[in-house]
Order: sequence, then C-alpha cells, then structure tokens
Amino acid sequence: MFLTNPTSKTLKKLLSHSQKPIFPFLCHPQNPPYSHTQKSHYVDVYMKWKKDPYYDSIDHIHKSIQLKPIISLKNCIAQDPNGCIPISQVSKRGLEFDVPMKVARFLRQYPAIFEEFTGPQYNLPWFRLTPEAVEIDREEKRVFENCKEDLKDRLKRFILMSKGKVLPLKIIQGMQWYLGLPEDFLRCLEVNLDGSFKFVEMEDGLKGLAVECEEKVLSVIQRNAMKKGVYFGEPKEAIEFPFFPRKDARLRRKIDDWLKEFQKLPYVSPYEDFLHLDPGSDIAEKRVVGFLHELLSLFVEHSAERKKLLCLKKYFGLPQKVHKAFERHPHMFYLSLRNKTCTAILKEAYNDKLAIERHPLLRVRNKYINLMKQSGVILKNKRERRDYRFGCVPPYDYLRRMDLVMDIED
Repeated sequence: MFLTNPTSKTLKKLLSHSQKPIFPFLCHPQNPPYSHTQKSHYVDVYMKWKKDPYYDSIDHIHKSIQLKPIISLKNCIAQDPNGCIPISQVSKRGLEFDVPMKVARFLRQYPAIFEEFTGPQYNLPWFRLTPEAVEIDREEKRVFENCKEDLKDRLKRFILMSKGKVLPLKIIQGMQWYLGLPEDFLRCLEVNLDGSFKFVEMEDGLKGLAVECEEKVLSVIQRNAMKKGVYFGEPKEAIEFPFFPRKDARLRRKIDDWLKEFQKLPYVSPYEDFLHLDPGSDIAEKRVVGFLHELLSLFVEHSAERKKLLCLKKYFGLPQKVHKAFERHPHMFYLSLRNKTCTAILKEAYNDKLAIERHPLLRVRNKYINLMKQSGVILKNKRERRDYRFGCVPPYDYLRRMDLVMDIED
C-alpha cells in the first residue's frame, strides 16, 4: 500500500511547503523533447512501510553483517603457514576486520568456527579453525577457482554500468563482499583479470579499473523477456518490470493508472548510454529502477545495505535521492529494518528462482551461517553447565525444591 496521505508531519514538511517533489523524476518540462515521457501529472506513490516476515527471516541476508568479519578473521588464520595465530596478531585490527567489539571476545562467540588453545609461550590465547571450518574453507577456495569466469563477468558487468565504463578501485573494494569476490582479488588483479580490463588514472589522483567491451550486454530483465518472447531487442522497446505486490496491497486508482503507464515506457538498459535522457522524465526513473534491479541481481544475497549504495551515485549517474526509488517501487524491492540498518532486497530473486541466476558463493556462505548457529547452541550448553556447577538451577527446579522444603517443614 502506498502512502499518499499528506497529513503526516513528515510529508507536510517535505511536500506541502515546497513546490518541488521529493523524487525529481516526476518533474516534467513544459515541452519535453522526448516522445516517451509520461504526460500525467505528479503522483505521490510513496509506500507505507509494512513488515514482511518472509523477507525478514532470510538468514543469509541478515546474518551477512556478522559473517563478513568472521570470513576476514578466518582468512587471516587460514593464510598463516601454521594454521593458527596468537590473539596479539589480530587484537589491534578490529577496525580493519569490521569487528564491533574486542577481537578476542568476538572469536570466542563462534566456537564452532574458531578453536581457542593456550600458546607455546607466555600462556597467551591462540586460535585455529575447527575441522568443520577448515573443510568449508577448502570448499570456498574450490568455488573461487572453478567459478573464476563467473566472478569476473559479474565484476565486468558492474563496471560496464558506470559512466565511462570505469570505476575507482576503492568503489570496487567497497562492493567486493556483495559481488562475492575473494578478499585478495584486488591484490592480484593481473592474475585474476583478462585483457578486457585495464588500469587507468582518474580525477583526484584515483586509480581506476576500466573495461573495454564492444559486444552488446543484455541485462537480466532483457534476457528473461526474450525467453518469454515479449522482447526482441528493438530500440525504444518497452519491457514490463516483474512485480511482486503484497497480498494485502490496495492501490489508489491514480497510482494504479500511473504504474500501468510506467510499465509501457521504453526500457533503457543499465549498460546503455543514458546521458541523453531528461533527468526529469519518467523514462529516466525507469532506467534507475532497472539499474537497481540489475545491480542487486549481481550480488550474492541479491540485497545490500541501502546506505552502502549511496557511494555509487557519482559514478553511475544516479540522482541525489536515488534511495527514494526503493520506496516508490515496493512491488520490486523490500526494505528490511533488521540489524538496526535498512537493507534493500530484490523481491524477484526470492519469488522466481529461475529468473535470476544463483550466485555460486551463496551455498558456501550458508554453511558458515550454520556454524554460527551451532556456536550459539554450544555457548548455551556451556552456560547451562556452568550454572549447574555453581549451584544455579532453572526456575522450575528451584520451585520444586521449595515445595519439597515446605512439605518437610509442615
């Protein structure tokens, strides 16, 4: 359901006292030079957010934040020649690994992944991987080796969507986890990439990575439309976006009419030149929505923290308030508020399993998540054994003992 009631204090502040709409795509010039610009007036189509238990319960999305530092620490241990490290080697690198607490405490939270033992000197704590974690690490390395071409293609598509088909290395590094690239990928670019990639110097002294590609690249939406026989690759051809509305969604008539007209607009691929588009047109909005769909389809979990996508605006020609696109199109994206952050999820990936190719690394990450869950069980059992050892008993047993004492006294 969309939010169109202007009585909200927030909307009054943003809409009622300004002639400018929140999302600039619906500002139409008086004489639009583009034949495929929607002619209807500005329509409020902001959704009223509603919790969806299905998307909020997908483990590999919402445990990804905790899994990332686990993988970084796991790699640090696995790369050591002895397969184990003293805590002093990583205790001061919490910020580097994105660990939200002391590193030693963090490692002890996952005993199914990290095994603690006393080191050979000074009785310092050392850590090594458990046999289960070692086996999954081997499988992960095999996936990286066997799917090198797939990972390379995802990176190539990511760069081809940018302006000038070039991105700073720092942007690629920031999206490395989402794309599923190994941590040492950027340190060995000459080995991991082919001749279509090249290093370039960008403005502000940044080092960038560019891609040369003469053949036409089709997006996921284009390929699926071709399979269904509703798209033939003609210029200015319309493709309808896959919608997955909530079962209880009820649209106002003007919003429903707007969506029908929006679906009839020409589809502009995120790999095509977009500089000729009027940024105030509906067709420009459709291009941005298509870009977000393609971007999330490349990611491992087909999702990303919304704030992490803000750094892409400059290099992908996105509007200042691109995050509003997620709110304007709830039939395509779900915004989850778990983990004290906002995560954008591509609905199609979890409603039509055949529409988007499964990332080869997802299966491995799910195995690590299972070890995270096992760690919780191990710690719970340890706490229970400790409580019994020190005379702490569960409330039920305590009450039973109290009843026995009262019976004896009587």
